[in-house]
Amino acid sequence: MTPQLFSLYAGVLATLVSAAASAQAPYPNRAVRLVVPSSAGGGSDIVARIVAPKLSERFGQQVIVDNRAGAGTMIGGEVVAKAPADGYTLLMGISTLATNAAMYRKVPYNAITDFAPITLALSAPNILVVHPSIPAKNVKELIWFSEARPGQLNFGSAGTGTNPHLSMELFLSMARLKMVHIPYKGSAPAMTDLLGGQVAVMTATMLTGIPHVRSGRLRALGVTSTQRTAVAPDVPTIAESGVPGYEAVQWYGVLAPAQTPKDIITRLHRDLSSILQTAEVKERFAADGGDPGGNTPEEFARYIKAETEKWARVVKEAGIKPE
Repeated sequence: MTPQLFSLYAGVLATLVSAAASAQAPYPNRAVRLVVPSSAGGGSDIVARIVAPKLSERFGQQVIVDNRAGAGTMIGGEVVAKAPADGYTLLMGISTLATNAAMYRKVPYNAITDFAPITLALSAPNILVVHPSIPAKNVKELIWFSEARPGQLNFGSAGTGTNPHLSMELFLSMARLKMVHIPYKGSAPAMTDLLGGQVAVMTATMLTGIPHVRSGRLRALGVTSTQRTAVAPDVPTIAESGVPGYEAVQWYGVLAPAQTPKDIITRLHRDLSSILQTAEVKERFAADGGDPGGNTPEEFARYIKAETEKWARVVKEAGIKPE
C-alpha cells in the first residue's frame, strides 16, 4: 500500500470512528436551541432566559435562546415543528399554541400532533392595565368610560390570537364593550406604545406589566385569574370587579418536535422540572405573579388539548373571525 493510499484510508477510518462516537454520545453533545416565538423582552422571552442558563449548566452545553417573532407566534412554532426530532431544537411554547387553530385559517402546524410536550414552565394571570391618561381607577369605571365612547378606545396586544389579545376580547365580550384592537409583534412593542399613550388599554402579562405598575407608569385595574395574586394583592380580580365568571390565564411551556425520542423527552423533563422547583426560580416567578410548572409530558399534553377546546369556544362566542 502506498503512503498516499494509506493516508486516505486512515482519514476515512478516522471520520467513521468520529461519526460513530458522535452518534453514540449521550444527549446533549452540542448546543441546544430554545426557540422563543415572540420578540425579546416579552413574557416567553423572560421565561426562556431564566431557564436557559440553568439548563446549560445541567447539560454542560450551551442552550441558545433564539427569538423568532411574528404571525401570532406561528413563525417560531413552525420552526420547531419542522425541525429534526433530535432534541436540539426546542420551543418555549405560549398560550397561542392552543388558540391559533381558532384564530387562523392556515396554521403551519398542528398543536396536538406536531409537538412533543415536555412540561409546563409557568402559569400566570394577565393584568388589566391602562395608561394614566385614562381616568378609570377600577374595572367598573373603565366599563363606564368605554360605554360612553363606543369604538373610540384602542387596546394593544402581543399579536392577533395571543393570550393577552383573547383575554381582552373575552373581557369586552362579557362586559359588552367595543374597542379597537391594535396588534403588535410581541408584548414588548405593545407595552412600549401603551407606556407612550399610543394605546389606552392592555391585558399584559404579569411579567411585563407589574414592573410598570410598580413604577407608576401604568395603572392596574384587575387581574385575569379567579383569585388575587400575591404579587399584587391590592389589585382585585376582574371577576370580582363587575365581570363575574371571567378568567384567562397565560402559560408557557417547553415542547420538542413530535417523534423526539422518549429518552430525550424524559431527560429534558427531569432537568426542567428540577430547575423549575429550585428556590431561586420559584422566587423569581413568584415576584412576577407566576406559578412554576413541572407537570409530566402526559399532563401537559392534556392541558394543551383542554386549552385548545376552551379558547375555540371563546373565539366563537366572541364572534372573532379567523384571519
